[in-house]
Parts: sequence; structure tokens; C-alpha cells
Amino acid sequence: MNVGILGAGRIAGTLAQTMAGMKTVKLYAVGARSLERAQAFAKDYKAEKAYGSYEELVSDPAVDLVYIATPHSHHAEHAELCINHGKPVLCEKAFTMNAAQAEKIIELSRKKGVFLTEAIWTRYMPSRKIINDVINSGIVGKIRVLTANLSYTITHKERIVEPALAGGALLDVGVYTLNFAAMHFGSDIERIESSVQMTDKGVDGLESITIFYRDGKMAVLNAGIYTRSDRKGIFYGEKGYIIVENINNPQSISVFDDSDRLIKKIDVPPQITGYEYELLECEKCLAEGKIESNSMPLADSLYMMKQMDGLRKDWGLVYPQEK
Repeated sequence: MNVGILGAGRIAGTLAQTMAGMKTVKLYAVGARSLERAQAFAKDYKAEKAYGSYEELVSDPAVDLVYIATPHSHHAEHAELCINHGKPVLCEKAFTMNAAQAEKIIELSRKKGVFLTEAIWTRYMPSRKIINDVINSGIVGKIRVLTANLSYTITHKERIVEPALAGGALLDVGVYTLNFAAMHFGSDIERIESSVQMTDKGVDGLESITIFYRDGKMAVLNAGIYTRSDRKGIFYGEKGYIIVENINNPQSISVFDDSDRLIKKIDVPPQITGYEYELLECEKCLAEGKIESNSMPLADSLYMMKQMDGLRKDWGLVYPQEK
């Protein structure tokens, strides 16, 4: 599968590095806003083609899949460009800036019959099933509470702090905590409560989100852009608790009894970077003629965008493009 990367930033480099270790997927081309930038990226990661515009990239008939690696504010525009050129899309999270944009590109994807999926890598990883299997085994009894946090020191990144680039903690790191809760507690939600601290530029810098489920469960989620957190996800049960190391790329799952004794530890399978799983699923879906992924159905991407829209509405956070 020949992959073209749209955008030449850090995350694009990680995906390129991933493909270097894969057998059936390869980095074929990169498109950037300048030819020099694209050529430098192509040289670093050994891509065959370098294009100085996104239009040239999506016009190349040899490109089988386009990975969109631009800021959140541009995802919908670039996905639309790809789909209109008949190019299957793996779009980096957050899927779009808001639910209205998500609905538009989903509708276009279905109308054109072109594959589209969100690159929220934790949805595709083997760790997702491993965690759910441990929960469903009943090893810690009935689970009532989940906590998850994800914070990095990332205020130096323009795309994180600028409102015009749909910045803030929620769309970049908070989205992982929301997906963690959705993957393991579902979506039968009674209500969501939250609190937020805004930056001086008017985007969310720190947030705490509590999700109440109709079956009595509760998820407490924290995200931020100022500090490095332990990134743990913890499930609390009647007979103990389960700790997931790093919800952003789970490394291990440790089970403790109600006396805090470690009774089980599971390491996740070795990986290249973790990005390979979303690429392999795209490859499989394209081979089977599908236009969406089972691991991250388009309805789920839209649901997550609506959830984040609701949170931003509560906080009074409106991006310039939405006014």
C-alpha cells in the first residue's frame, strides 16, 4: 500500500518512521506547503515523491492512502480535497474542528464511496481488547469508577495554543481520555460535568471532565498542556483495581487486589511505534472494499466530536472560524 502523507510535521515523521519497519505498507509520497519542505522530509524518510502542494499529492494515481497530518483546523478541508480526488483517508485526530465539519466529510465519503477513518491510534491497538478482556474477566469484581489523565508540556507548540488552529488541550490530549472512557465504559451516558482553566489566548489549558453513566459508573478525566502527567488509566472494582500504563499508548496492564498486592501483569505485544495498527487496518479495509473502519466507525468519530462540541459550548470556547 503506497501511502502519501499530507503535511510534513513531527507526527508525519513518526508515521514515516513506522512505515520503514513495515513489510506491506510504504511511504511513497509527501506533500507540503513548500517543495523545499517536502523534499527535505522525503530525503529524511526515503519517500519516492515530494510535492510542493497538497493538490499535487492527491492527484498522483500511485497514492493508495493519504494520511492527513495537518492541524485540527484544516482536517476537514484536507479530507474533502482527498475524497474529491477519490483518495482513501486516514485523518489524524481530532477528526475535525467540530461536529458540523465531521458530518460534512462523512456525508461526502459515503456519497463518493471513498474510505475515511480517524487516526486515533489507541482504537486500533491490541491493548484495547486486552484491557477489555481483563475488565470482563471479573478479576477485580464489579467496576464502578474509571480515572484517566493525559497532560504534556506542549505550550511551545503553535497548533496547541492558537485559537485559529483549533488549539487547546481538549482536541489534542483530552480526546484520548474521552476515547479511553468510551472504549471501556461505552456511551450510555446520563450527563457530563466539567471544569476548565482557559489560557490567555482563550483556549482550554486544563480541564477536568466527569462522565456519569446510566448504569451507575463514573469516569473522571483530566487533561492539560502545562505539565507532564503519569498518563495512567485506572479502573476501580469491588475486589481491587487495574492500572493501565499510558492511556496514549498502553504499555502494560497491572491488576492489584484489595490489599494492594500485584496479582497479575500483562505487557502489550512489541510494536514499531504503535501507529502500524491503524495502517494495517486501513490496508485490510481497502482490500475488502470498505469505506470505514470497524475499530473507529465514522459514527464514533462523529459522536466524539459532538461530545467535545458540548464541552466547548459549556466553556464558551468558540474558534474564530466558527463565529
